[in-house]
Amino acid sequence: MLARNAESLYWIGRYVERADDTSRILDVAVHQLLEDATVDPDRMSRQLLRVLGIEPPEGVLDVWSVTEVVAFSRESSNSIVNSITAARENARGAREVTSTEMFECLNTTYNALGDRERAAKRLGPHEFFRFIKERAAMFAGLTDSTMSRDDGYRFLLLGMSIERIDMMVRLLLSRAGDKTSSPAWVTLLRSAGGHDSYLRTYRGVLDAALVTEFIMLDRLFPRSVFHTVRVAERCLLELDQRPAGWVGSRHEAQRLLGRARSELEFMGEGELMNGLADRLVALQQTCRAVGESIALQYFHAAPWVAWVDSSARTGALVEGEA
Repeated sequence: MLARNAESLYWIGRYVERADDTSRILDVAVHQLLEDATVDPDRMSRQLLRVLGIEPPEGVLDVWSVTEVVAFSRESSNSIVNSITAARENARGAREVTSTEMFECLNTTYNALGDRERAAKRLGPHEFFRFIKERAAMFAGLTDSTMSRDDGYRFLLLGMSIERIDMMVRLLLSRAGDKTSSPAWVTLLRSAGGHDSYLRTYRGVLDAALVTEFIMLDRLFPRSVFHTVRVAERCLLELDQRPAGWVGSRHEAQRLLGRARSELEFMGEGELMNGLADRLVALQQTCRAVGESIALQYFHAAPWVAWVDSSARTGALVEGEA
């Protein structure tokens, strides 16, 4: 596979996942801001922007200004509109390795953004968030049902997985240190799309340690950090076509993900909450390092070889020596 196609698929996965996760988080936050009069809009808005890695604008923030920045801003690379736009542009450049249905899904979503944005500003943002989540789910379903399980599929799934790990870690970092009885943990579960699954798993018991354990370590929940790390690790192993070496992983990305997965898989009982913030920061740094390693390994081609006339080069050397 061409490096440019592999890179496009990887970033399509990341951008679609980013738009989906951002819509989930912002939808829950906006509901809370509108329904709970005890919440300070400026403080919560700034906390939300920190989670998403967006620089907060000057002035006091409220539900409308934070929605404008996170959902509709053309200046922030992490906004929902820019994420969908970037995913569509990458798909345009990689038409030969994506299915027609996948491209049409992204293209239709992109073309509908203007109308959906105007409707959201007139009637409220919830329908816009629902639209983005539904289109992201449609894209995931079309990818699963129309794309061959080749290297292209693995790069797209790898991008989705790396972005999901980073977003789940950001969510948990925003709540590290909250009281165990805080309703913010329910907000976190809803933002992660795991509220119903958590209630079925733990029979409705709400506890900060259990919520953290579910988001970090659950083997069955597809958005948990452990499950997603394992998916990303499997993608990298399948992309490595050469036989395994005698001494561990040959590539840095595989080594980093393998170590992260082992630390999560073999963590002792009750150990997770000890130093949780430091553990989450380390995971976030691992995601960044894995992304850089994947880019170096697969996407950055060697520089072009510049052919020079041998006689001219010899003359230049002689002049230099003289």
